[in-house]
Amino acid sequence: MDAGKGIVAMRLFQNCGLTPSYVTHLNRLTPSGMTFAERHQAFLDDRFGALHFLKPVMDKDEAAFLACGNDERMQRLWARENGLPDKSSLEQILLAQIEHHRTEILYNLDPVRFPSSFVRTLPGCVRKTLCWRAAPSGQADLTAYGAVLGNFPSILESWRKKGCGAEWFAPAIDPVMNAYGHGERPIDVLFVGGYSRHHSARAKVLEHIAVLAHKLQIVYCLDASRLTRLAESYIGRLLPLQKHRRPPAIAKIARPPVFGRQLYELIGQSKIVLNGAIDMAGPDRGNMRCFEAIGCGALLLSDEGNYPTGLRDEETMLTYESAESCVRQIERCLSNWGNVQGIAEDGRRLIGDDYSKDRQWSLFQAIVARL
Repeated sequence: MDAGKGIVAMRLFQNCGLTPSYVTHLNRLTPSGMTFAERHQAFLDDRFGALHFLKPVMDKDEAAFLACGNDERMQRLWARENGLPDKSSLEQILLAQIEHHRTEILYNLDPVRFPSSFVRTLPGCVRKTLCWRAAPSGQADLTAYGAVLGNFPSILESWRKKGCGAEWFAPAIDPVMNAYGHGERPIDVLFVGGYSRHHSARAKVLEHIAVLAHKLQIVYCLDASRLTRLAESYIGRLLPLQKHRRPPAIAKIARPPVFGRQLYELIGQSKIVLNGAIDMAGPDRGNMRCFEAIGCGALLLSDEGNYPTGLRDEETMLTYESAESCVRQIERCLSNWGNVQGIAEDGRRLIGDDYSKDRQWSLFQAIVARL
């Protein structure tokens, strides 16, 4: 039996972390009274984070399992249904799930919450451990993982300097994206993402584009930080929090965040999807929004930097170097949409091939075989 087939036969356990805003969204999708299986299935159907989920999970392979380790409601449903004490911690529940599943390969998408101290408590059935981390993580200790995966080379190198094994890996296009973006695209520019003190460069670009809202259809779906929400509240306006408030041009058009299939639908209605790295990302680029935009057929317009293979300026996407150049790119694209639309179409075709779930899974197997 070759290494690839042997790995496929192993029992794979993925753990993901949900953002607070997404948990609120999932709670709206799943009323109280649901079973663990019902909430779990609703989450999978919604596709949040699906670009990171490996093929056996997506295919519902009986040897694969996906947990949402920080989703209190879902995890406690599993705990009650499997006889765990009500006072069990989320870490204890996750460990129980891994043991119940008889996991051999653990792939953790939330390693800062479950770092080396968690890995050292894993049951003996777990043979290999990997995690995904493509962002600076302070003093987080991930050295107990067999490999830290990510698609930002500079951040991978920083993990190596901390004593971690590190391997290049990437998101993959969600196959259901093929169903989106084949009709009219009434939205000229879409931005979906966070807005906080870590986004100063991004905020400048967003403000420049927002002033075009009087003549273009611009949609911003912003997940504002808790401090920004406080600063913009009635009470917050009485406090010295001016620097945390969004500029009027942005606040005027801001909508609540969207997730999962709602995000796919919105991208599918947009000509241009605007993207910008967070201030801590360094020179590397290729966050999940890049793959979501291209996968749903929109034209990705993102800031200059070092992108993964296949994401090429003027071929599968467009880039900008400043807020002013971003405005110029948008005006150029919309005045010549018939000419630049082909870039979006080429991006969807080429990136869909290069970053398919099959290729992602093959690369994962190769990495595991080397551990």
